[in-house]
Amino acid sequence: MERVITLLKLGGSLITEKTQASTPRLGLLRELAEAIAQAWREAPLPLVIGHGSGSFGHATAQRYGTRAGVHTPEQWRGFAEVSVVAARLNRLVVDALHDAGLPVVAFPPSASARCHDGRLVALATEPIREALLRGLVPVVMGDVAFDVVRGGTIVSTEEVFAYLAAHLPVARVLLAGETEGVYRAPDRPEVLPVITPADWSTIQHGVGEARGADVTGGMAAKVRAMLDLVQAHPTLIVRIFGGLKATQVAAALRGEPVGTLIAATDDARLVPPAAPLYV
Repeated sequence: MERVITLLKLGGSLITEKTQASTPRLGLLRELAEAIAQAWREAPLPLVIGHGSGSFGHATAQRYGTRAGVHTPEQWRGFAEVSVVAARLNRLVVDALHDAGLPVVAFPPSASARCHDGRLVALATEPIREALLRGLVPVVMGDVAFDVVRGGTIVSTEEVFAYLAAHLPVARVLLAGETEGVYRAPDRPEVLPVITPADWSTIQHGVGEARGADVTGGMAAKVRAMLDLVQAHPTLIVRIFGGLKATQVAAALRGEPVGTLIAATDDARLVPPAAPLYV
């Protein structure tokens, strides 16, 4: 089957003030929603939007240790609290996208996700597929999930995207964050144009840590997860780029070469940027 779906993530550090609990960047969120809607109207590609939890979910999950496991009554109350605060941010994101004119439908992963020792092993994809076939834009997010080993855990948006890429015809994964791409080192804000699995051993110690609470590992975990993803799906196009300027997100959706390309092999350096993809 031809891979035609684009997955776009709005990072938690982008849409919230990550060092201030439960603080959204509402102005930027509106700008991003307008830019996404405009690009989608120009070329109504099959699109799934995801977002991180930022200062909403991560601080609460860190306080209760939810990612590592949920067993005690206090931890289960924390599990529920993480779910509530993540849903609050999701509501803000969905409302902004709706107000910009996108036909969005929320699909919180916690409603169907099942994990095994922190690994996402089941998620309902048929409703998402059906929404895409009807011309709708599904919205997913980082969320809590039940786990047969840990009791409960957290699944990141990247983990949800990886699962969708394995079960739906996905062509591109676009990750918009605060930085302009993956930096060579925290004190060297030089964007790496391309990263392949062969590069990981030489760059992994230079990839910066997360700013503020981040229970899913920050940039290093994001890059590692995306390298695993392109190894599993070598034709997949992954880009990590800056979204503080909403025009950058629109450019990425149009297929322009923004930020850092995550590629399966060095041969991908010769592949031109993907053109916008249509239904």
